[in-house]
Amino acid sequence: MMPHSSSLPAQRVFIHGWGLHGGIWSETLAVLPGAAPDLPGYGGSSVPSPYTAESLADAMAESFSDPVHLIGWSMGGMVALALAARHPAKVAKLVLVGATPAFVNRPDWPDGLAPEVLAGFADALKLDYRATLLRFLSLQARGGDAAREVIGRLRESVFQRGEPDAASLAAGLDLLRDVDLRDLAADVRCPTLVVHGSYDTLCPVAAGRWLAQGIPHAHLALHERAAHAPFLSHPRWFVAQVGGFLDE
Repeated sequence: MMPHSSSLPAQRVFIHGWGLHGGIWSETLAVLPGAAPDLPGYGGSSVPSPYTAESLADAMAESFSDPVHLIGWSMGGMVALALAARHPAKVAKLVLVGATPAFVNRPDWPDGLAPEVLAGFADALKLDYRATLLRFLSLQARGGDAAREVIGRLRESVFQRGEPDAASLAAGLDLLRDVDLRDLAADVRCPTLVVHGSYDTLCPVAAGRWLAQGIPHAHLALHERAAHAPFLSHPRWFVAQVGGFLDE
């Protein structure tokens, strides 16, 4: 459980993305203290079934005894969005970082990743999950400032808590293939900050703009030189945006 006194500010809870773990937030936590739990299926926990943004959100919501400030990145952002929509009493404020309501393109959604690209990663994962995971991480910094440094830090972090579970990785790619949370966006009632980088190639900036418009009480913080992980590439800017929003 993650209790806190009702007389104190809401606890910050940071949710990581696909293939990583809560440790990816260590530098942010040094400035904005909070909790960074591993998603279900990571950190040695079993892979829940079904493995969807909604089911992961429901599982995580059970650990919050009081409303939290929820910060989710990438796949973690999708889980955070689903949690805020499905369990509004559990989330005081929401921050979505490099997030999207739908990860792959659809006939009515052109602002995602090409389905064949994700399918290629899923096929490659079966042959060499370690190399595939590292290649996926490399995409997260492409085009933005400090790309080489960010890629190095992502690769350094990924195995710090042991080898990721192959079943969790595969289930996560299925989640990314199928997720579509557009209908839930209007159900988010808490103040929301959408943090995005213009150079994000995994979740294009158009997806961030959609979230900022589709969630009732949301606004967009955009960094023109950041890619998918602005908390690593531009940490001072990120902390200023998120800290200022949560402290309002």
